[in-house]
Amino acid sequence: MAKKKLTIDDIFDDDDFGLLDSKAKASSVKTDEERLIDSFEEINSFFVKNNREPNKSSMSEYGLMAKLKNFRENEAQKKILKPFDRYNLLGYVELEKATIDDILNEEDELGLLDSDKDLDIFKFKHTPKPEDRAETDFVAQRKPIKEKEFEKYEVLFQKVHKEIKEGKRKIKPFKNIEKNLHVGDFYLMDGILLYLESANLKTEEKELGSGNRVRTEGRTRTIFENGTYSNMLFRSLGKQIQKNGKLITNTYEKIEQDLFVNTGLLKEEDIQLGWIYVLKSKSSNTQIANIKDLYKVGFARNSVDERIKNAKNEATYLFADVQKVATYKVYNRNADKLEGLLHRFFANACLDIDLFNEKGQRLNPREWFVVPFEVIEEAIQLILNENIVNYEYDPAEKKIKLK
Repeated sequence: MAKKKLTIDDIFDDDDFGLLDSKAKASSVKTDEERLIDSFEEINSFFVKNNREPNKSSMSEYGLMAKLKNFRENEAQKKILKPFDRYNLLGYVELEKATIDDILNEEDELGLLDSDKDLDIFKFKHTPKPEDRAETDFVAQRKPIKEKEFEKYEVLFQKVHKEIKEGKRKIKPFKNIEKNLHVGDFYLMDGILLYLESANLKTEEKELGSGNRVRTEGRTRTIFENGTYSNMLFRSLGKQIQKNGKLITNTYEKIEQDLFVNTGLLKEEDIQLGWIYVLKSKSSNTQIANIKDLYKVGFARNSVDERIKNAKNEATYLFADVQKVATYKVYNRNADKLEGLLHRFFANACLDIDLFNEKGQRLNPREWFVVPFEVIEEAIQLILNENIVNYEYDPAEKKIKLK
């Protein structure tokens, strides 16, 4: 018997799952609120791309600038847009506080209030990672600086760029927050220079499973060369520089300034008490010439050149001429104590060698240290910020470490 052919009506009648039911298409027309949010997201995208607010430099920017101005002046729109204000472009907005009934009556998108869900409090699914919180803190806290106020910082940034180009400053890896992050220093972050102007810091000893650790924390005031500033947390700033940045070394002049007891401004009544110097030996004695990273750290009350002019005849200079590597002026401080502090800090790396003079007398110089020069510079910085008491030198790894 021939099989009956299906008609179009048979096919429609056999649609048990309703797959062929026609449905009204969802409207593609955006609401006023959605259009408002889209406009604000344009401004957010511009800020991410240019690290600044739009200005009058072009017609396209002028349009965005005008939109932002209107948003800031409209309280109703600000309340709608504040949840999308990731870069604090709108400033402070007082939002209405929700009641417990409001919260319970809202649509529970994540199902957090469903009674049949796993209520184990130790299972966190929606908590942001620490690095995400740090990045949010880094971005959301940036605010624009008034043009007149920024002028003094702009001069500083231009000077740092010039000193980097001239080789007076170097760009180096940023490894340790406590050792590398200091008030008054400059850093690179995502290719942008920043200046750590001030910080309200306190140092605490944290008890961890692996042992006690000294941690520094507090709010900072950080200036960016794109005309913004931030009051983010000290450690959040450090983590972001570790992630996407570098440190900018200081010039020798800056290090000398930091050795002043006062705020760094030299006055007529300030007294120069001497010099801390770092020297390298020019000895042809293979016992000395073959030692890598051998430096003398010493103190001179008067001219360093005058002090070392007779070096080849003195045991303290290993009976050889020396090369000046660095000198630091010392004002208003006991330079002998600074020198002694450095000697004690590097005592476990002190050169231990016997030399003999023309009369056959054995001499044992004690102011020479087998330490890389950049580590000596780092120790001086730790003395300046008064953190050296928390550190010690490891001669095996040639590194400064937390005690």
